[in-house]
Amino acid sequence: MRKMIVCISAVIGLALGSGSALAASSILRVIVVQTTDLKAYIKEVDTLRAEFKKAGVPVTLRAWRARFAGADAGAVVVSVEMADLATLAKVDDAQKNNAEISATMQRIGALRKIVSDSLYEEL
Repeated sequence: MRKMIVCISAVIGLALGSGSALAASSILRVIVVQTTDLKAYIKEVDTLRAEFKKAGVPVTLRAWRARFAGADAGAVVVSVEMADLATLAKVDDAQKNNAEISATMQRIGALRKIVSDSLYEEL
């Protein structure tokens, strides 16, 4: 009987734990871009990273280049990692309402053409 109670408690704990993990799953935005001036583009991404940090928006920006990707070799990808959808809303708000971030996004927009923009949710 005691083993059954421990087993049931463990199952309930796992169910509750997995439910809360789903509610707070991490978000990854993946943006594939084309740019003719990669050095300037990366510089602006670095500027944006610093501005998000200064504004207190908890986001991780990374730039990637596809190396072994067949026809997509050489493609440039920017990943934006966030804790949850609420943070995504903060990122969107900062892009609209923070003058520095908005200006940097305009400069970035002039340097790139977005090929693909996807939002992934951690399982």
